[in-house]
This record gives sequence, structure tokens and C-alpha cells, in this order.
Amino acid sequence: MLIIPAIDILNNKVARLTKGDFNKAKYYDTTPLEIARKYEEAGFQWIHIVDLGATLDKKINILPVLKEIKNNTGLKLEFGGGIRNSSQVKEALNAGADRIVIGSLSIKNKAAFAEIVDEYGADKFVVALDSYNEKILVKGWTEDSGVSIYEHIDYCKELGIDTFLCTDISRDGTLTGSNTQLYGKIMKYSPDIKLIASGGIGSIHDVLVLSQLNIYAVIVGKAIYENKINIKDLAKIGSKENNTLS
Repeated sequence: MLIIPAIDILNNKVARLTKGDFNKAKYYDTTPLEIARKYEEAGFQWIHIVDLGATLDKKINILPVLKEIKNNTGLKLEFGGGIRNSSQVKEALNAGADRIVIGSLSIKNKAAFAEIVDEYGADKFVVALDSYNEKILVKGWTEDSGVSIYEHIDYCKELGIDTFLCTDISRDGTLTGSNTQLYGKIMKYSPDIKLIASGGIGSIHDVLVLSQLNIYAVIVGKAIYENKINIKDLAKIGSKENNTLS
């Protein structure tokens, strides 16, 4: 199982939200490049970068940050944050993103999403399954789409998408443990996908439990910043894509 450390950015600072609430934003005394370099030094291959403000501003705010990290590390960048159209996908890829996380667009404008996937290739995209009670929330987790996780997986697979990022919103930023029941259910429903789990990781134990579910990867963020998990211990579990837990 691959471990992907997260860097969430708001107002050009490293930040974390709790359950997507901007009123509960917590900032950390480090720069995105500094933390990216720490991840690289620990041996990680991928990092997950989120432009938190993009959902509100309807534009990508951190293109210079992406370029800075790409130009000064050897990390692969998974980037997400309010992507709405093909031009924004192009901007992010040109800035250094290796794959793009898309959520609302894949639900709200399926025609545009299908065109984007066709233009850039399905392997460039991760579809976000931001869920609450197994229904997907869109527009920065403010609107219930009425679409179930399982319906959307089926639709995206028809387009050639095989990688999905599922965040249990009720657990995000809480450090209370991940929703292993949900992830197990998704893998049972569609065992051929690459599932990335996110939300609630609070300890190494939480990560080890997820490693038993045959999922592709797990994103860890707040637990690192709050010193709940040592990144060197985390890297031993799965810093590279071909790593397996012994």
C-alpha cells in the first residue's frame, strides 16, 4: 500500500481544516516547500497537494507553489482543488502536477469531464468520492449531489478511470480513525479499482488496519502535523508505489 502525505494550502500557508470547515482552519509554521522536502528526505515518492481556496475563488491559487515544489524536489505531485475546466487542468499539469484530482466537475458536468479525460488521458486523473453516508458531496462539500459512491464509480470506469480518492467527510481532520467499513465495502463492490483512502487517520495503527483492505493508497495529513505519526515510521510502511507491507 502506498502512503501519500498531504499538503493542504490556504492563503499560501500550510493548513488543515476539520470536516471541510474553513472557520476551523489551522495553520502550521512551515512552508509547502519545506514540508515537501521533508517528505522527500523520508523517502516518499508521491505527495497530495490541495488548493483549499480554489473551491471558494473558482481559480487555482497555488500554481507558483506547484512549480516551486516540482523544480526543487523529485516528488510526484497529485493535485486537487476546484478544477472546473480543461484550461485549469492544463495549467496544473504545466505547473508540475503528475495527476489531477477532480470531484464536482465529474458530477455536475459529465460532458465536459468526458472531453477532458479524452483529451489528457484517463491515467492523469483521480476521481474524488467525497462522501457523507455514501452519497457524494460537491462544491467544497456544501451540496449533496444525490449520487452514490457506487453509481459514480461505475460511470467513471466507463471512461477508463481506475483511480478513486474516497474521503469520509465525517472523519476528515478528526484524527479519530478511518472508516474501514466503507473502504472495505467499496473494494468488495469494485475490487479492480485503485482506491485511495482519506479522512480520520490518527495513528500508525490506523494505517496498518487500512493496509489489510487491499487498497492502493492512503493519504495522511493532520496526523503528521500534529505529531501523531512519525514520518520515518510511516515511510517504512509504503513510501514507494511498488512497496508491499511485509
